[in-house]
Amino acid sequence: MKIAVGQGSCGIAAGSMKVYNELEKFLEDKSSLTITGCIGMCFLEPVVDIYDDEDKLHRLVKVKPEDCELIARAVKENNFSLIENITISREDEEFLEKQTRIALRNCGKINPEIIDDYIKNGGYEAIKKVLAGMSPEDVIEEIKVSGLAGRGGAGFPTWFKWNAARNSKGEEKYLICNADEGDPGAFMDRAIIESDPHTLIEGMLIGAYAIGAKECIVYVRAEYPLAIIRLENAIKQAEEKGFIGKNILGTDFTCTFRIKAGAGAFVCGEETALIESLEGERGMPRLKPPFPAEAGYWLKPSNINNVETFANVAWIILNSGEKFSTMGTENSKGTKVFALTGKIRRGGLVEIPMGKTLRDVIFDIGGGIKNNGKFKAVQLGGPSGGCIPEEYLDTVIDYKELSATGAIMGSGGMVVMDENTCMVNMAKFFLDFTTKESCGKCVHCRIGTKRMYEILERIVSGNGKEGDIELLEELCMGIKDGALCGLGQTAPNPVLTTIKYFRDEYVAHITDKRCPAKECTALLKYTINEDKCVGCSLCSKKCPVNAISGEIKKHFTIDTEKCIKCGQCQSVCRFGAVEIN
Repeated sequence: MKIAVGQGSCGIAAGSMKVYNELEKFLEDKSSLTITGCIGMCFLEPVVDIYDDEDKLHRLVKVKPEDCELIARAVKENNFSLIENITISREDEEFLEKQTRIALRNCGKINPEIIDDYIKNGGYEAIKKVLAGMSPEDVIEEIKVSGLAGRGGAGFPTWFKWNAARNSKGEEKYLICNADEGDPGAFMDRAIIESDPHTLIEGMLIGAYAIGAKECIVYVRAEYPLAIIRLENAIKQAEEKGFIGKNILGTDFTCTFRIKAGAGAFVCGEETALIESLEGERGMPRLKPPFPAEAGYWLKPSNINNVETFANVAWIILNSGEKFSTMGTENSKGTKVFALTGKIRRGGLVEIPMGKTLRDVIFDIGGGIKNNGKFKAVQLGGPSGGCIPEEYLDTVIDYKELSATGAIMGSGGMVVMDENTCMVNMAKFFLDFTTKESCGKCVHCRIGTKRMYEILERIVSGNGKEGDIELLEELCMGIKDGALCGLGQTAPNPVLTTIKYFRDEYVAHITDKRCPAKECTALLKYTINEDKCVGCSLCSKKCPVNAISGEIKKHFTIDTEKCIKCGQCQSVCRFGAVEIN
């Protein structure tokens, strides 16, 4: 019998540590209790998985500390009907069944703090295979056959970057993992490191062997403390087992690992800015060429890939690049992990073969819109991405098809929006982020994004004017053409796509001084419908600025000059009399 409590960041935030402690009190066989990482079902946390003597899985969801005594009794009596009320539903089970997991293959299944769990599941067999009989060129060819492209957003062929670093002159080379995951709504890399750190280590070892590097560096954002702790532990255990260090597995291959905690600058997701930060400088992009493969870290040949890219490598080596390439589309091979968030019923981690549609992910796997709302748009690619409307829900997920919509694949953030989302305000949100995160090196990004944000701020505040839309479009194209790095060049995407697909909302804000989604506070007007008002006075009592007056048992009115649009009156009205116009 094994009882595993999910303890990724999402599970811990939902209370899984308290659940673990309570289970430890009540279970007779305390050795059966263990932890695991995030299975991806963030919407059902805390999750407890029970494997009985026949290795049958009983998955319990939304577990509370007060459930633990009954769980212990069910385990003791082998009577799981006692806990049917917290057993996962058949409908929710489909969330995982409809996925194809490669990068996430061990997430939620193994204890990320015990290397033997990883080894029992085929861990480190790929590096053994490589060192036993594959040349660096053989490894690069296998990755080439697989069609694996960088999962950090650009989709650049992994084998090409490895080959360029391999062929660069110099004995001193570096392999770097970009784990500086900064997109709002993205948490794929964090979940992989927290749940399966050895998959990252093994993938990097294979990459280091392929390019001829003797040192691997993981650049991970400091806001991921649990990921850093588990990765440090995994590196130490791998060293003790002989997978890291000198003469690995009795060969002449030597490779060390270290972690660099980044300070949280979004621009350090750009590889040359990341290198600057590694060298102790302010994170600002370098001009290219030369590319990192030729002159990267300390101007030595370097290769940089993100966490998800490395998480696929060991599987490809063991199962063949050809098998990996059978999944996906002609332009995009393999699987892709998405962090599904926003107004979605089943939020969490989703890994699907390229070639599925946005509709497949949002409605089939994600279960559609929360609270039976109406789908409006999905934001792909974070601040560098774009908003895709309902008419494009059947767009195939691959790099080329998504780019044609004006969005990008990005690292895999997928933020779902319903009819209550103002697209102008959404564009402002991402521009606010981009403006604050600009490194300031080039004028187009430093000044251009600021001017765009000011225009959007004016529009949502009710002070938009004719010509603002055209001015935004002009600024967007100027920034795209003039910005130094990819982050600046893609910063206008949220604005361009919302203007392209939701231009009527911009017009309503500017011309009619109205927010169709009723989200922009400055454009709202609270009124009381006399036909519905019964004169109970609750709204008047709740108003913090005494803007509501009237007579008991007759009707009340709102002084729009005094009203601060806090919404308190509407929240307490039991008769639907308070309306927003």
